Amino acid sequence: MAVRLASVRTATRRQVAERSSTSPWWRSAVVYQVYLRSFADGNGDGVGDLAGLRSRLPYLSWLGVDAVWINPHYPSGGADGGYDIVDYRAVDPEYGDVADLEALVAEARALGLRVVLDVVPNHTSDRHPWFQAALADPDCPEASRYHFAPPSEEPPNNWQSLFGGPAWSRTPDGRWYLHLFAPEQPDLNWRDPAVAADFERTLRFWLDRGVSGFRVDVAYGLYKDAGLRDNPGAYSPTLFGHGPEQAMTWNQPEVHDVWRRWRSICDEYPDTMLVGEVCLADPREVALYSRPDEMHQSFSFRLLKSAWSTEAFADGVRSALDAFGEVGAPVSWVLGNHDKDRQVTRFGGGAVGTARARAAALLMLALPGSAYVYAGDELGLPQADVPDEAKRDPIFFRSGGTRSGRDGCRVPMPWNPSPGVGFSAGADAEPWLPIPAEWDRYAVSRQSRDGGSMLTLYRRALALREAHPALGSGQATVSTRGDVLTVRCTADDGSVVRCVVNMGSGTTLVRTRGTVLLASNTHVRRSPATVALPPHTAIWLAEG
Repeated sequence: MAVRLASVRTATRRQVAERSSTSPWWRSAVVYQVYLRSFADGNGDGVGDLAGLRSRLPYLSWLGVDAVWINPHYPSGGADGGYDIVDYRAVDPEYGDVADLEALVAEARALGLRVVLDVVPNHTSDRHPWFQAALADPDCPEASRYHFAPPSEEPPNNWQSLFGGPAWSRTPDGRWYLHLFAPEQPDLNWRDPAVAADFERTLRFWLDRGVSGFRVDVAYGLYKDAGLRDNPGAYSPTLFGHGPEQAMTWNQPEVHDVWRRWRSICDEYPDTMLVGEVCLADPREVALYSRPDEMHQSFSFRLLKSAWSTEAFADGVRSALDAFGEVGAPVSWVLGNHDKDRQVTRFGGGAVGTARARAAALLMLALPGSAYVYAGDELGLPQADVPDEAKRDPIFFRSGGTRSGRDGCRVPMPWNPSPGVGFSAGADAEPWLPIPAEWDRYAVSRQSRDGGSMLTLYRRALALREAHPALGSGQATVSTRGDVLTVRCTADDGSVVRCVVNMGSGTTLVRTRGTVLLASNTHVRRSPATVALPPHTAIWLAEG
């Protein structure tokens, strides 16, 4: 007999607000990440924009998320997908203008959604007025706002760019300048007070326009070793993040003072937050960025980088809960973003990868803390195969083609099965990245009518998360038995929901002791006391 799912009773946003009136919204929020160029094109030029996003806000409200985080919308040099910024207090004309962003914030608020912006304090574009002034005059005040070294035969040290090759490039007059990413992204020198002062003006500029906070790019960067000493090793992308081998370029102690100052600014604006991108191998070091007087959150990337195994996922959950618990901060769980291959592909691709991605979604949405959902993951999108001639990512070019880059997870969203999958308002618009021919099978319009689709699973899960205090809040304990991972979530009112994940290749029996709320596999079967859980399947069980 197939499992009969408990009815999904969607709590109203007023009910949710009353339930969480003593807890800030961001502690358990589900935040939806939008890569703006790829979400929805409102003016028909093939590039996603603010008008397109505004037109799709009802979809996000229908889905059931709490906030939307927008990847950089600023005028950019175009070298790294918007992360090389020319003007931090403006909107790139490709996307609209400041009035469009203000309208987006207002319309989102009307739907019960908050807007979080991306801010990039580690580096600017090489087209930024400061860097252009520094190139023209080595003795100008702007030159001290970057890391320059005098002319020499070799770079000042052994630091490497994360995008490949040395982290130092020459200026026309022979000086060296630092860029830990692309050469078009010179690193700022945060030891110059003018840098900090300008970013504080940027925060206030956008907070005054009603945004609810910022995702902080490369939050573990900013300060570098003052003596520019060599790193003892090289970063490996196979690790969970940077460690002692990168001791001179990342995680300098002075950076925490920046976040204390930014936190004090956000505290002047009610209900705003900061969430940091902190790519460090030690979760305890990551959690330090979320101490009570620093950022409100810092991403936990362990599950994003873990292989599909009970041991790896159990360790990822336990280590994050322990580390963030020590500083009294919620965990910000991440399974996908604009920098990593899509979950379905990472988890094996095809039917197996899809099943695992469905199960992982239920696990993440059960865990206490906030959850960040990358646009398209709720559709089960795989990593797209982007032809070399169409690629835009500097990683591909800096590595000489040995690294495929991130374009495959940035392909535009499919909205309906029409030509162009409904991404652009222009019928003949050429999308900025090619959309695979079979992408219509993942379209929102199709999945919203399919009771067994990935989209339906996410929507049901988000509704249940709102309705059940044990999901997304409270306390969690982790246990394993063979290939089965169990997370027992207990709310302050004593209610309990168990998330059980079968990560193995065979069916396992799970004792129910309560109500089956939701299963990631529509073919789960049960008897009066047990559930037969197929491989790569998760289930939510309400106890009591």
